[in-house]
Amino acid sequence: MSARDLSVLVGVVLIVAMLVIPLPTWLLSVLIIINISLALLVLLTSMNIREPLQFSIFPSLLLLLTLFRLGLNVSTTRSILSKGEAGGVVETFGTFVVGGDVVVGFVIFLILIIIQFVVITKGAERVSEVAARFTLDAMPGKQMSIDADLNAGMISEQQARERREKVAQEADFYGAMDGASKFVKGDAIAGIIIVIINMLFGMVIGVAEQGLSVAEAAKRYTLLTVGDGIVSQIPALLISTATGIVVTRAVSNENLGADITRQLFSYPKMLYVTAGTIFLLGLLTPINDILTIPVAALLAWGGYNLTKPPKEEVSSVEQEEEVEIDQMKSPESVVNLLNVDPIEFEFGYGLIPLADVNQGGDLLDRVVMIRRQLALELGLVIPVVRIRDNIQLQPNEYRLKIKGNEVARGELLLDHYLAMSPGIEDESIEGIDTIEPAFGLPAKWISEDMKEQAEMLGYTVVDPPSVVSTHITEVLKAHAHELLGRQETKQLVDHLKESYPVLVEEVTPNPLSIGDIQKVLAKLLKEKVSIRNLPVIFETLADFGRVTTDTDLLTEYVRQALARQITNQYAVAGETLKVITLSGKVEKEIADGVQQTEHGTYLSLAPSISQSIIEAIAFQLEQQSFHNQTPILLCSPAVRMYVRQLTERYFPHVPVLSYNELEANVEVQSVGVVNIE
Repeated sequence: MSARDLSVLVGVVLIVAMLVIPLPTWLLSVLIIINISLALLVLLTSMNIREPLQFSIFPSLLLLLTLFRLGLNVSTTRSILSKGEAGGVVETFGTFVVGGDVVVGFVIFLILIIIQFVVITKGAERVSEVAARFTLDAMPGKQMSIDADLNAGMISEQQARERREKVAQEADFYGAMDGASKFVKGDAIAGIIIVIINMLFGMVIGVAEQGLSVAEAAKRYTLLTVGDGIVSQIPALLISTATGIVVTRAVSNENLGADITRQLFSYPKMLYVTAGTIFLLGLLTPINDILTIPVAALLAWGGYNLTKPPKEEVSSVEQEEEVEIDQMKSPESVVNLLNVDPIEFEFGYGLIPLADVNQGGDLLDRVVMIRRQLALELGLVIPVVRIRDNIQLQPNEYRLKIKGNEVARGELLLDHYLAMSPGIEDESIEGIDTIEPAFGLPAKWISEDMKEQAEMLGYTVVDPPSVVSTHITEVLKAHAHELLGRQETKQLVDHLKESYPVLVEEVTPNPLSIGDIQKVLAKLLKEKVSIRNLPVIFETLADFGRVTTDTDLLTEYVRQALARQITNQYAVAGETLKVITLSGKVEKEIADGVQQTEHGTYLSLAPSISQSIIEAIAFQLEQQSFHNQTPILLCSPAVRMYVRQLTERYFPHVPVLSYNELEANVEVQSVGVVNIE
């Protein structure tokens, strides 16, 4: 435990001791001076903060200082009633500050009580209550604003997390201040009660036990009581003022003193008006001119100095230009240009209403839903999508870029709907022929007048925002493996480690590095296999990672462990799964073409054999397309990954499964066999 922590704990223990143990008068004087010093320090600190959260400990500190002050009141009361004295500080305030006059001292004490209780404490309490209520009401709006900035690419994930934490801290702070302000109010009430008790019981003790006359007892104990009250109320007044400053402080880049001087004198001409008013006040009223003229002259002089243009204005502008030029020449400005956004969505000026909330655009909200949907489907946190307009594109054109490279492009007509036929075109549906961007289907842009008619004829009619959001979703699915790097993999591993620490430690960093795990996960994503079930994936890697570090083989083991998931992805409950199988000859040719090297295995087939297999697969796929069936290639586990290597360039969307990746209760029907002569 550090010395700072220990000092705070010792201080709290001493406060408790003050309530029950009589203290010598010299120690009371020292503690009273410390109380005044702490109150002044808190006031000055509250004036120098730029935002309330910089003094977030203030509610708890306010409680401790209030308890310390009440402990002092108890100790001084005990000393006054038992000994008839309370130390040099109390006596000094009772004699020197109030002139030894009991009535004057009592009036000053009452004025301090009224100022603190009626003005400052009451106002701070009300402001704390309203600030707490408004802060809680504004939380949903602030969270939505943070999500919007995040989706627009204006801030990073880390910045969004920091902003959310700040919003939560603000709510906690103002809620705590709402309760802490009640301590200040209670302290003021306790001060009044303690003074009345000291005065009444002091006179009784002075007359009954010490044999003083009523007049002497009244003078002695009232003087001590008023001095004690003023000594305790001055720090209390400072703390109350600090409370009001903290709860009324708006976020600023400067402290309170700088803000006051800058904003109060932001209109220098008003100083001339004020100076003229004070001058006329002395001229037209009996107030002595010797008092008003110097004040008016000072105000006019201040206004003149503030309105006078600075001599070095031109030079300062030149200095700023030189600084800007130096910044452009600095290597840091060039380094910033090297950053590449993971995902960029650019659009022409004609599509600005898509992203403009003021024009009813909901693209930002749709991107949020896309990221959530892909997180659930693929188990991957898609990076922030930076959305911006690009005047180099056609007005109605948009494009999607991944890591700086264009991967998709499309065109939208905002005043039309995209209609896709159910298979048979109807000549009565007129529109602009186009291609649906997500799946490449023939479609038409139709006007709103024909929307209802097209829907009655069985057309699928989609509005432009849905078209572009579907396109973005499908493109991100197809390129998800490119978005998973080592840094993203490390984040997934760290998240898994929170729940399965032993499992993660058994896999990485030994026998598999983060790079090895990233390759396995990327291979799964490339074939649209979700990596959300990380525990099962890591269990498999833990079992086979010590046997082999070949990421291709590890991926095959993981796929077999995810058999239930893959089966549910392609098979429909209660229906037969129709597949295209490979003949024994084809599988033997592929198995014989596998070459093993020290860097792994790869498929090496003669060009004629490869061409024959590809043509045979294409023929079978074409036969299935006539029956409107989704083609699936099924082969033995030993050659599955090599079949995928062979077909991914020509048939990237055709899934290749092995027998071990299907559950035993699934009924499989072969509707075609790939064979070669």
